Amino acid sequence: MRRSSARSRTALFTAAVTGSLALTGCGGDGGSGSDGIALGFVNGGDTSFHTCLQKAVEQTAKTQDAKVYSANSHQNAGTELSNIEDMISRNVSALIVQTVNVDSLKGDIAKAKAAGVPIYLTSVSTGDVDDILGAAVVDLGKVGALDAGWVARDAGAKKVEVGIVAGAPGAASDLLVNGFKKALPANAEVVANQPGMFSPTKAQDVAQNMIQAHPDLDYAFVANEEMAFGVRKAFDAAGHKDVKIVTVNGTDEGLAAVKSGEFSATVANSAKTIGETAVKNSVDLLNDKKVDKIADIPLVLVTKDNLSEAPQYCPE
Repeated sequence: MRRSSARSRTALFTAAVTGSLALTGCGGDGGSGSDGIALGFVNGGDTSFHTCLQKAVEQTAKTQDAKVYSANSHQNAGTELSNIEDMISRNVSALIVQTVNVDSLKGDIAKAKAAGVPIYLTSVSTGDVDDILGAAVVDLGKVGALDAGWVARDAGAKKVEVGIVAGAPGAASDLLVNGFKKALPANAEVVANQPGMFSPTKAQDVAQNMIQAHPDLDYAFVANEEMAFGVRKAFDAAGHKDVKIVTVNGTDEGLAAVKSGEFSATVANSAKTIGETAVKNSVDLLNDKKVDKIADIPLVLVTKDNLSEAPQYCPE
């Protein structure tokens, strides 16, 4: 299966962060396409997941003959609300939101609801699905549990120490970490849990401190592959190449690291699939077609033994 190159992802990253609001798609202002649908996509950050998600949303909107406006909140809840307000002012038919913080959703949904603009969520959902158009949901607790299951099988009955390098508090990272911790066996003790803020540099610093404080560390769970590369670098530099890393995403680089042994496992949750599902289902739901309001995104625990089963992560 073909995957996007590192060069194309770098170009996409550059495009995603140059300017707070970018217009893509075709047609005139106020909607386009045969059904006159205009979607506002509010992205949450600048990791490879977010940039691949944006590319998937924008490409799929073209196939659905819909216009899409894209904005990035850069992990800031206040910016997210401002972006939603901007989208509402553009008279979009619906909003697709990759939130920076699940605690922000209540205000986001209230703002959009007051304006009569439905919200479709990516990655997470809400307790009251009546308040949203729909959601493409990644069971983040299950993602963490899949990695924990690998640790449990690898450790067997031996007592082991586990470190966690989380992402940014308050959203996906909390769900991932909680799922991981709950699924660990009793013989696996979490001795450290610090946020890497989805930054490879920050994660590397966290890992350096972690291995100094816990030189007997056996495993590390890292909330995305970009951070995991920084963690691997820190452990190797400290002479702890035997610490096994489990992580999340399923990018080309992440799969290559699994193949080489840098990572022991990763959980693939395709940004491409999430973006495609969000746009197609948003358009169908707006057109009163029968599709699942809450769509579950497939997950695959990837090791050296099943690399070929990983879904395409990023669009071409």
